[in-house]
Amino acid sequence: MSDSTDDDEFDLGISLETVATVVDHLRAIQDDEGDENIDPDDEEPEEGEEDFDEDTLATFIEELNEDEQAALVALAWTGRGDYEADQWEEAVAMAKERGAGLSTAEYLLQMDMAGDLVAEGLAVFGISVEDVER
Repeated sequence: MSDSTDDDEFDLGISLETVATVVDHLRAIQDDEGDENIDPDDEEPEEGEEDFDEDTLATFIEELNEDEQAALVALAWTGRGDYEADQWEEAVAMAKERGAGLSTAEYLLQMDMAGDLVAEGLAVFGISVEDVER
């Protein structure tokens, strides 16, 4: 029996494209928050790229089903080192029970470096967010 968590063998409960979209936009939003000198009108979205602000990203996340939302939180926790790959089911279960009074979107948007943490969570499973087709 292999310890490999190959993408074909393991179901995260959310599509990689969805995770990559959330990561990209969390990173963009959180990067913009750190740089107050940038004029938002100066940056046009690249062709094919949606212009996600916090509200748009929050709506996107909240429209995901409960399992997908829990997977995003569990990926962030895994990326932060709270869980290992072999504890995935426990991480997802805890994410579903999180109920910290915040929506999943608010929770992730308030988490420092959430985009990087979710990406690191994918990396624990041997998946690079940069390699995911969008």
